[in-house]
Amino acid sequence: MAKRSIVPFGPQHPVLPEPVHLDLVLEDEVVVDAVPSIGFVHRGLEKLVETKDFKEYVYIVERVCGICSFGHGLGYCQCLEQIMNVQVPPRAAYLRTIWMEMSRVHSHLLWLGLLADAMGFESLFMESWRLREKILDMFDATTGGRIIFSVNCIGGVLKDMDNGMLMRLSEVTQEIEQDLRPIADTFLWESTVRSRLHGLGILKKEDAILAGAVGPMLRASGVAYDARKLGYAAYNDLEFEPITSEEGDSYARCEVRIKEIFQSLSLIRQAISKIPNGPIQEPVKGNPNGEHFMRIEQPRGEAIYYVKASGGRFIDRFRLRTPTTSNIPPMVQMLKGCQLADVPLLVLTIDPCISCTER
Repeated sequence: MAKRSIVPFGPQHPVLPEPVHLDLVLEDEVVVDAVPSIGFVHRGLEKLVETKDFKEYVYIVERVCGICSFGHGLGYCQCLEQIMNVQVPPRAAYLRTIWMEMSRVHSHLLWLGLLADAMGFESLFMESWRLREKILDMFDATTGGRIIFSVNCIGGVLKDMDNGMLMRLSEVTQEIEQDLRPIADTFLWESTVRSRLHGLGILKKEDAILAGAVGPMLRASGVAYDARKLGYAAYNDLEFEPITSEEGDSYARCEVRIKEIFQSLSLIRQAISKIPNGPIQEPVKGNPNGEHFMRIEQPRGEAIYYVKASGGRFIDRFRLRTPTTSNIPPMVQMLKGCQLADVPLLVLTIDPCISCTER
């Protein structure tokens, strides 16, 4: 009979980008159960609605997570705009879409580098992050920031891009696409990488749905759900379809994210070609009174925002459900039956963002 033991994993581990703790129940070297624990970086950001007025809080919600900062500001602002019946100018909607897709490129390239590092492929890690620098440089040029951008505001955006900047951004996306192809080929076709990812951590379509998986995690299991198809910002005017894979393993999750980078680069160029002229901000008068529920597609998956206000300067309630919150239950499910040595890589394939989860 196999000997059963419990091995603590985390919250600090060389492969984990953020602190999460797992109690791994093992039979010999096989994981039979995993019990997650979070709460190591709780910051109480949702309680700050009591001390920051609804306009100031835009800057707080951006700091829920550095990688997803633009999307968090976008989701919060869209909730307030619906409550206050504010019509965002079309140009602002396009600018938001461009920055959102730039965030997706930057996030997926960061994840690819971390995946390569987890496999010990240091040169591939450095190539992925070298390429990521190009999109961060464009964030710096267009917003003034590389991580926290502070360009969202209720009613639109605070900064514009002139035609020269838009053309330069289009050129950079083409450069990134060209440089990404050999990196993508290595992730998808190099024999040692394929052997490390194929068949590892299989999450079947039915299990992904029942466990509440979102984002690339869900789409890699064959479910064509992407919150961008709901049509917020300027996504209704752009042509794209959710990228899926049927295998549901770690290779499929890597494949979906790589193809989404190419898709995002294409969406940025589409938006640049269609962006209308006009104002970038609609004046906002008065205070919010009401409540609204909003979904957006963050790089890691669907995020849900809820705002409740009662007519004062300070909103009553802000709640956020992040993609990692949704992806932890399916992660626990796919850990069962894996080898202990595969746990760090499998945790990484959900692209965990614990700072998002612990607000």
